[in-house]
Amino acid sequence: MPRLIINADDFGLTAGVNQAVAECNRAGALTSATLMACSHQAAAAIALAKQLPALGVGGHVVLLDGVPAAPPERIASLLAPPAAAGQAPRFRQTLGAFVRDLMLDRILPIHIEREATAQISRLQHAGLRLTHIDTHKHTHMFPAVLAAVCRAAAACGVPAIRNPFEPTWSLRRTPNAPLMRRLEVRALRILQRDFAATVRRHGLRTTSGSLGVLATGSLDAATLQSILGHLPDGTWELVCHPAYVDDDLYAVNTRLTASRQVELEALRTLPGLLPPGISLIHFGQF
Repeated sequence: MPRLIINADDFGLTAGVNQAVAECNRAGALTSATLMACSHQAAAAIALAKQLPALGVGGHVVLLDGVPAAPPERIASLLAPPAAAGQAPRFRQTLGAFVRDLMLDRILPIHIEREATAQISRLQHAGLRLTHIDTHKHTHMFPAVLAAVCRAAAACGVPAIRNPFEPTWSLRRTPNAPLMRRLEVRALRILQRDFAATVRRHGLRTTSGSLGVLATGSLDAATLQSILGHLPDGTWELVCHPAYVDDDLYAVNTRLTASRQVELEALRTLPGLLPPGISLIHFGQF
């Protein structure tokens, strides 16, 4: 029997994201969300999560394009040079810069582990029982990041982690994705070989794969129906980014703006869209 986790990333990013997560969960169109521990609306998201007993809440570990939870001197290799004197510490802004420095061994795995631990602990100390973790921009698909994040999760008692790789059958059912993104997603699947072994070695659970990664930025109702219309057996995670678009969203560094509201509208169709026999769960239920 197929099981489906519907997870919203970026919980806590803006008030519009928080509102969309709550509405979709209450409507039965969202089972899970991953919360950014250091985001502008994190405190509001934590309070809201405690009012949503059916919502599984995980940690959305941010290692780029954000601010740290750990003391800066303990994670120095993760930080970008300050743009001006007195500027608060920040991570590298882009995924490209992060991956470049990761490949050049400029980022220390122990610093990744410390920062992931700090973010997970901040959410746990706020009273959340985390069902799982994932990472902003799927950085844990890279082996050095994966091992460090797995160590942090295991040490903090978090039982599961996102499998960020999308299966071939789902890629084929996403016809409207841009060619460059399609090439990127396919190329990165070379990293999938060692993923399962690393996760098992650290005693964590994961899913059969993620759906909607290729469709990020273009996940409308037709694409959603195409992907979920013939879901095979296994436990799958649908990755989504619903939100109400507001001034706060335009103020943050994200390429996903208007597309978030398109995703929100698509998710609203989901309760009547799913074929019979699919069990909706969150990461704490498998």
